[in-house]
Amino acid sequence: MSVNKSNSFRVSTVALTVILALASVAFAQTTQPSGGNSRTVASGQKMTVKGVVTSRDIDADTFVVQDINGVSTTVRLSDRTSVKSKGGFFGGGSTYGPSNILRGLNLEVEGRGDASGNLVAEKVRFGSTDLRVAQSIQARVDPVESRVGTAENRIGQVEQNSQRLSGQLDELAAVANAAGGGAKAAQETADAAVSGVNMTNERISALDDYVAQQTVNVNFRVGSAVLSPEAKTTLDQIAQQALKARGYVLEVRGFASADGAESKNRMLSQRRADAVVQYLAYTHNIPLRRIVTPFGYGEQQAVADNATREGRQQNRRVEVSVLVNRGLMQSAPNMSTAKPDQATPQE
Repeated sequence: MSVNKSNSFRVSTVALTVILALASVAFAQTTQPSGGNSRTVASGQKMTVKGVVTSRDIDADTFVVQDINGVSTTVRLSDRTSVKSKGGFFGGGSTYGPSNILRGLNLEVEGRGDASGNLVAEKVRFGSTDLRVAQSIQARVDPVESRVGTAENRIGQVEQNSQRLSGQLDELAAVANAAGGGAKAAQETADAAVSGVNMTNERISALDDYVAQQTVNVNFRVGSAVLSPEAKTTLDQIAQQALKARGYVLEVRGFASADGAESKNRMLSQRRADAVVQYLAYTHNIPLRRIVTPFGYGEQQAVADNATREGRQQNRRVEVSVLVNRGLMQSAPNMSTAKPDQATPQE
């Protein structure tokens, strides 16, 4: 791995702002796939699945693999499962424990279906480079999940305080009605306070909800990860848009056309995503905690037909999205007259 590649892993630090967004969506998935994109393997059916691990349940010794078509398969490990890295020129490969099967690991599973429709793995194979990428992602996910737990505890405390306040307001309304004089004014005050509590609860519920405010595509030449002048202009515009937003996060995803080998295209798409992150950080001083860990998807998720020249040109791209926290976009109670930099410091 080159020095630039190593630096890109260190550069891609997940922001504390992303804790509630990514941990609840990308990293806190259940071990069972849902919806119409899940695969059921017939009992005894032999099958080979290639894809990326999207969920890992160590306690149940299962994980979920999503293939290039977006179809998820639940894989179950057994005492006879062979977990190894792919061999080099002379074959072989290193043997690993099941604990090395991490979220984000690109692998290949061979096995047979069981009575529950899962794939019981006989062989699990992956590249050494893919394992290092997954380990780097996991090193950033663990502290994020820990912080999410702390944030959820704090939200629970706020909700308890809100419930306690609502009970006190009910008592206030009863006393006001019994007293007669000034009852209407007291009731109006109570109603206003209840409205503030409800608004606070809505903002808390929206803290883990991010919406895409703007998305742009940056295209590249064949086999290149070098930003063109047009690409830099596009990134300048998206950076200016992001810096004006509150609670923003930049999502960077790299892609490649179907030209060449799949493994090389995946590495090329990662270099393209890293080039975009470096330009945003060096040129526009975008805080690294504001950038979601960039990922190269290779030939996956094509937006045009790879059989045509124009289609392949469109697929050689990096997608950059400005995600804005919906909870922070809402107005906080009793702060309608505050200036933006008084309510929340801007970066």
